[in-house]
Amino acid sequence: MTASTQAPLRTDRAGLLARLAEPGGYDVAVIGGGATGLGVALDAATRGLRVVLVEAHDFAKGTSSRATKLIHGGVRYLAQGNLPLVREALRERQILLRNAPHLAQPLPFVVPAYRLGERPFYGTGLVLYDALAGKAGLGRTRWLDARATLARQPALRAQGLRGGIEYWDGQFDDARMAIALARTAAQAGALLLNYCAAVDFIREGGKVAGLRCEDAETGRSYGIRAKCVVNAAGIWVDAVRGLGRETPQAEPTVTFSQGAHIVVPRTFLPGDRAVLIPRTRDGRVLFALPWMGRTVIGTTDTPRPRVVLEPRPLSTEVAFLLGEAGRYLARAPGIDDISSAWAGLRPLVRPGGFVSTKNISREHQVRIDGDGLVTVAGGKWTTYRAMAEDTLDACIAAGLLKTAKSSATADWPLVGAAPGRHRVADMPDIRGYGSEQEAVLALHGAQRDLGGGLTEAMVRFAARHEYARTVEDVLARRSRLLFLDARLARAVAAEVGRLLREETGADPCVEVFCGLAEAYLRWPEEVSSSGSTSFSR
Repeated sequence: MTASTQAPLRTDRAGLLARLAEPGGYDVAVIGGGATGLGVALDAATRGLRVVLVEAHDFAKGTSSRATKLIHGGVRYLAQGNLPLVREALRERQILLRNAPHLAQPLPFVVPAYRLGERPFYGTGLVLYDALAGKAGLGRTRWLDARATLARQPALRAQGLRGGIEYWDGQFDDARMAIALARTAAQAGALLLNYCAAVDFIREGGKVAGLRCEDAETGRSYGIRAKCVVNAAGIWVDAVRGLGRETPQAEPTVTFSQGAHIVVPRTFLPGDRAVLIPRTRDGRVLFALPWMGRTVIGTTDTPRPRVVLEPRPLSTEVAFLLGEAGRYLARAPGIDDISSAWAGLRPLVRPGGFVSTKNISREHQVRIDGDGLVTVAGGKWTTYRAMAEDTLDACIAAGLLKTAKSSATADWPLVGAAPGRHRVADMPDIRGYGSEQEAVLALHGAQRDLGGGLTEAMVRFAARHEYARTVEDVLARRSRLLFLDARLARAVAAEVGRLLREETGADPCVEVFCGLAEAYLRWPEEVSSSGSTSFSR
């Protein structure tokens, strides 16, 4: 029986903490519940290893819920000449689409050409993109004249249009993909805890022999002994490497780039095709894509000097996205059309010397410090599985794990995996649960819609089976309502909180969430080094 066909496991927190308190050690302890850490936990568990994962906040709270929602080989990396990364990502794209068809599907893109020479230049590159994909290709690249381009994507500005190219990539629901990874790892035997921060390492003879963590809700501390400790904390990898050290690491592992996104009504991008602008006025790549009944426009590539838990789009980034969208869309969105705006920080492996963040490779790096701590950094969502496999293979090669099976995750369906007609581009509904639809419909409140496609039963399912503890967990990551319509998310927060308290008995943090929802509708002019802000709307 695969993980996708098993009955949903309960994620009762008292039971999870009781397991954490049991004596005995683990083969692998993972710090970080984003795409990379969850991928490592799943890879290790499916190799037959004893696995525990702790996350200081909620799963996918950071970068892993704030992607551009694309599963792609990376057209920009093709332009940079990084063919090995493109080839790997295209292979992983196919695996991800196959293992989670309820959360990820192919998506056609239209690339418009307004300048002489753009059509053959883009077309040649995208034909190469197809060739690199080989049998993993999703659809044939087509050269389009102006009329055919507008027929496929009528939202484009007709004036000056010389033609275009149609090609295929994939899109997904990043946060729910992360939750599916966590739950699949649990089905395979791993123990996973959100809101349980690693606070120190257990060291013996100068080597890392485990970690100490603290439950955010009770304040209780736990010691976890493990043969191998993997630091997969994303933008916080350097903070984790510094735990228990009197002096900080001399050389940081990562630097940070911020990617901002705005959400506007679907009417700005009718139809089923996304738009890619390969080169904006400042050399960036711009996407406009249908996602959950709305239009997502992104992204930026803004260097950021420090890590923050809740990064904010700058007013300059919002203005840039609106301005560039207005240059290419027949109907230009305005500031009042934005229903939500968010930003994510990319952890980019630091190169030698100064390099613009938009030119830094998204390749990952696995390093093992002298004390045996394993750190995996960099990469992107599409290649999370390959990153996890490389990490476990590195642990075995270094002798941290004596015996383990080969990776099995290339053919391991995630919970809920079932093909269907529902697409991520459509308004969210029960079909997004794949093979678990009946389990959700069996709960009380299955027919009671709270708003935005979220039902009472979905909230109960999130609390019982998806590790949800707070209103933010439900409305930002089990449902995506905060990312789609911050006003509506704020309006339903109190009722979601009431249901969560009924299910868990814990404080659902309603007021905290309402403040966060307000932040998705306002953005700072700039963020100072001290963290103070001035706002624009």
